[in-house]
Amino acid sequence: MPVLPSSTDVVIPALNEEASLPLVLAAIPSPPVRRVVVTDNASTDRTGTVARAAGAIVVREDRRGYGSACLAALDYLRQNDPPETVVFIDADYSDHPQELIQLIEPITDGHADLVIGSRTLGQREPGALLPQARAGNLVACALIRLLYRHRYSDLGPFRAVRWHALERLEMQDPDFGWTAEMQVKALRHGLRVVEVPVSYRKRVGVSKITGTLKGTILAGYKILFTVLRYSLGRHD
Repeated sequence: MPVLPSSTDVVIPALNEEASLPLVLAAIPSPPVRRVVVTDNASTDRTGTVARAAGAIVVREDRRGYGSACLAALDYLRQNDPPETVVFIDADYSDHPQELIQLIEPITDGHADLVIGSRTLGQREPGALLPQARAGNLVACALIRLLYRHRYSDLGPFRAVRWHALERLEMQDPDFGWTAEMQVKALRHGLRVVEVPVSYRKRVGVSKITGTLKGTILAGYKILFTVLRYSLGRHD
């Protein structure tokens, strides 16, 4: 058994996820998790209330956007005893929170700085990864391989990263480009990146991104733009 990090915190960006969020929070293993920070991303439901009731720290961010929510949580951690390792997971219960143990193991063992939970390498419930998500993922990963000479299988949101490595990346994207930004910047900064298979199931509720045509188009455009942008080497 590996020795678990002395401090692992979890970040959960959440927009109107009052139905699914309690399921996610209940499944997060403690130990090794020290704190869970939920960003209530201008929700109009009881997302913040249910998060507090489950023992999470709640940060409010009124500027909507996946990246904005993550940045708000990181700002809280930065000012309140930053962890050694931070894990990102979505609030929709599509990932299996207990698998974060497998995500942090390569970091704990000293083999990785960033670990991506790959849905394409793991077991997926039929219909969990929508066709538009699979197609966009395939194109983005192919473009990264072409431009950065690194083979990713997924841009999945379930991931773990060393705090000090994450700080070096100086993350900026406020919305759909967040995961792509992290992965291409990790390559540019020479971080040790590995992927581990994770399980994936149908989310609770409808996705704000791939669940709508508009969201799919905007996310796809932003992800590809982000990959191309950082390949120019002028925005580190």
